[in-house]
Amino acid sequence: MSTGRPDVLHGTLALMILRTLDSLGSLHGYGIARRIEQISGDQLQLNQGTLYPALLKLEQMGWITSKWGASENNRRARYYTISRAGRKQLKAEAENWSRTSAIIGRFAKSSEDLV
Repeated sequence: MSTGRPDVLHGTLALMILRTLDSLGSLHGYGIARRIEQISGDQLQLNQGTLYPALLKLEQMGWITSKWGASENNRRARYYTISRAGRKQLKAEAENWSRTSAIIGRFAKSSEDLV
């Protein structure tokens, strides 16, 4: 069933995670998900099946690191931090997304504007 919320476009979740960690520093997965939802104006909803595979992939790529720690409510949680390589990738991803969204924006205009 659809909740009326848009799906996260392929490749954009990595950008959102990297930007969140770059802006806020070390966070656990739940904190990352809530921040992304908050920034989206609650238009996006991330579940564990979406977020944690993305975090694992980013860690395997060397773009983030993780370590275990205690959460605000004293529960064991894995905290993620952006790496130097992640900051470099974030810059490249942001530039690529800007170019891509500009191109898509041109097609989203009416056909009269394209002439």
